[in-house]
Amino acid sequence: MADRASFTDVARDRAPRWRRVSFLLCGDWALAEDIVQVTLLRLYKRWHRLDPAGIDAYARRVMARLAIDAARRPHRRAEVLTAPPERPRPDAMPEDSADVRAALDTLGPRQRAVLVLRFYCDLSVTDTAKTLRITEGTVKSQSARALATLRTLLTEGASS
Repeated sequence: MADRASFTDVARDRAPRWRRVSFLLCGDWALAEDIVQVTLLRLYKRWHRLDPAGIDAYARRVMARLAIDAARRPHRRAEVLTAPPERPRPDAMPEDSADVRAALDTLGPRQRAVLVLRFYCDLSVTDTAKTLRITEGTVKSQSARALATLRTLLTEGASS
């Protein structure tokens, strides 16, 4: 894939979806945009070596690793530098409830990555394990624990 023009087409077509996946991984639109930019940069550097069928898998792997790494940093964004918008963003996820997003925010970065890749990106256990470079058993256990946590949080929130 040596054609750089094809990179531009792929980036233009897939960046909005990758941005959404990245947001689900990290829970912050600004960080999600940064993650996608770094992903595109890494994709560009390796463009001539990548198999066209593996572009999305490569991008998901990079985004998941970057989101997990960002969550581990002690200096995570602690203050809001701008006022929140008066209206929701037009690209906000209308089909996702605020309760689910809030519950997702309580999960650890690896559990969150496992759930997003398994259920939002619709990857198999095997593909999720390869993407995160963990065992299939870890994917299954992290999924089960994360789903149990979400169920508990969402049923408590619904009964309140």
